[in-house]
Amino acid sequence: MAYYFLSEELWFPSVERADAHGILAIGGDLSPERLLLAYRSGIFPWFSEGDPIVWWSPNPRFVLYPEKLYISKSMRQILRQNRFMVTFDQDFRGVISRCQGSKRVGQNSTWITQEMLEAYCHLHELGYAHSVEVWQNNELVGGLYGVSLGKCFFGESMFTQVSNASKVGFITLSGYLQKLGFPLIDSQVYTQHLESLGAEEIPRRQYLQELSACLEGETRQGSWADLANWAENKTA
Repeated sequence: MAYYFLSEELWFPSVERADAHGILAIGGDLSPERLLLAYRSGIFPWFSEGDPIVWWSPNPRFVLYPEKLYISKSMRQILRQNRFMVTFDQDFRGVISRCQGSKRVGQNSTWITQEMLEAYCHLHELGYAHSVEVWQNNELVGGLYGVSLGKCFFGESMFTQVSNASKVGFITLSGYLQKLGFPLIDSQVYTQHLESLGAEEIPRRQYLQELSACLEGETRQGSWADLANWAENKTA
C-alpha cells in the first residue's frame, strides 16, 4: 500500500484511498484549518509520540445516533440519584489533560501527544472543540471532549476516575444533542464502552452521506457553557 505524504498544501486524498486499517495519509500539520478540513472530510488524526501525524478514515465507522442511546436500568438509577454535576466548556484543558493521562488496556503510551493537546486547545479557543466535565464534590472525576461542526459531534476521548462518571457525561451530552437536532455522534472506531450505550458500526460510505447532511446545519461556534439552556429553549 502506497501512502499519501502530505505537504504544507491544505489537501487530503479521497477517503476511498485508505488502506484496510483505515490509514489514509501521513504528515502535514495539526493547524485548525487542516483539522477542520479533516473532520468535514470524514478523516481524523491518530498517532503516537515520536511518530509522524497519521490520518485515518476507517471502514466501517463507529457512530451513535442520539435517538438510539441506550440507558440501562442501573444507569437510570444513577442519573436519578444526582451523584454528579455535569458542565460544558468549563475546563477543556483539564479534561483533555486527564484523557491524555488515562491508561488504556493494551496501550503502552497515549495517542494524545502534547502537540495534539495544544492543537485541540487551540480549536477550543476558536469555538470548535468542546468539553464535558463531570464533577463530584467539586472535583473533576470524569469527562470527554470532541469537535462540533454543523449538526455532528465528533467524539475524541473520555476519561473517568469514578465509576460511571464518563457515562453520565456522555449520556447527558447525547440527550442535549438529540434535543438540538444532532442526528449523529461520530465515535470513530469501535469500543465496548460506547457499544454498551448503543453505538454501532456503519459502512464508511453511509457515514459520509450522513456527515454531509449534518454539515448543512449551522455550526454553533463558541462556548457551550449554556448548552443545557440552549437545548431546553430549543424544545420549549
